[in-house]
Amino acid sequence: MASPPSNIKVHRERRLLELTWPEGGTSLLPFRFVRGRCPCAACVDENTGERMVDVMDVPADVAPKQLGFSGNYALRVEWSDDHDTGLYTWDWLEQLSQEFAAASRS
Repeated sequence: MASPPSNIKVHRERRLLELTWPEGGTSLLPFRFVRGRCPCAACVDENTGERMVDVMDVPADVAPKQLGFSGNYALRVEWSDDHDTGLYTWDWLEQLSQEFAAASRS
């Protein structure tokens, strides 16, 4: 299980979520990418695992309205498109960071 980020910053002007990991390294994730990869049941079919909402389905100007913690295992985000049911576990955010970094290199 991934450790919680040691720091989480919202860069509204750059439309980025910055995660600083305790093991070292920083992830910069676009808001739209994070919202479009929401793991909740409204965004991913619980039975098939098929993604129902993807990055291109999300408004380009989406931004977090509010961030909070769910225990010590996840980040809860209320988005400007009024979506607020996703819990982004530290493992999921770490996976998203790796996925975005790989896609950025391509």
